[in-house]
Amino acid sequence: MVAPNPLRRDILRSLLLVGGACLARATAALATPMPIESGTILSRTIPRSGEKLPAVGLGTWQAFDVDGEAGPRDEAAETLRTFVAAGLRVIDTSPMYGSAEATLGELLEPIEGNRSAFVATKVWTSGAAAGRRQIENSFRLLRRERLDLIQVHNLLDADAHLATLAQFKREGRLRYVGVSHYSASAHATLVKYIESGAIDFVQVNYSLLEREAERSVLPAAKAHGVAVLINRPFADGPVLARVRGRELPPLAAEIGATSWAQFALKWIIAHPAVTCAIPGTRNPAHLLDNIAAARGTIPDEATRERMAALFDGE
Repeated sequence: MVAPNPLRRDILRSLLLVGGACLARATAALATPMPIESGTILSRTIPRSGEKLPAVGLGTWQAFDVDGEAGPRDEAAETLRTFVAAGLRVIDTSPMYGSAEATLGELLEPIEGNRSAFVATKVWTSGAAAGRRQIENSFRLLRRERLDLIQVHNLLDADAHLATLAQFKREGRLRYVGVSHYSASAHATLVKYIESGAIDFVQVNYSLLEREAERSVLPAAKAHGVAVLINRPFADGPVLARVRGRELPPLAAEIGATSWAQFALKWIIAHPAVTCAIPGTRNPAHLLDNIAAARGTIPDEATRERMAALFDGE
């Protein structure tokens, strides 16, 4: 979860007061022309199955590592209620994220109802046997007999774990298999796994300040029919820090962005290879703000270039 900044906090305080419905209407009013129906959340298709997912999801790194703390736990629960009520689906977590898996499993169970959430976790250990134990523990902590996606976290012992995950998939306990990393230094290896045909998803870092993925990972995923989750959409904070205190440019109104966070997320999800961006938060107001990025106008490539230019050369 990124550090809060004054500009975003002031905007979101008013947004939360008027509620999600008013936020959607305000965003829609600014969007012209509007390529998706007013109030509708942009969805993207998983290439291997044709299943559709909302283009904005929820990450749990740091945000859901609350370890029983009452205040943060209550905030996480409210964020999940907002998430489910908005019709979002993709929630990403990992054994690496402290108590995040346990927190998510416990809080989501009474909220979710029909189990509509698309729950993604990871395996992050060395050795096939240790990986299998960790995967089984994730099923237990997340309180699910079947998981939607398990990714090899940071590519650690990827070949061993992908063999195990393929078996879980054949047995029907797992729907999709993937790999993930947070650094451009691993992009060449991510491309290798994309080209191997062994994965359904790749998770990669991509933001207005970390654009390397568009040179290799994103084109490879598009070419080989691999779905893409985006981590670090704000580069862990510097994207929003770069524009702290600045007014939104006129370009923001053209795409219906009412905050810098929406501006940054719209740029990401407009890329044709991107399936879903997963900004991490346990703040319901931030979640509402993030959701608005998937409504209204989605930038075309020329507009994306103009958006990116605002972050160049500083």
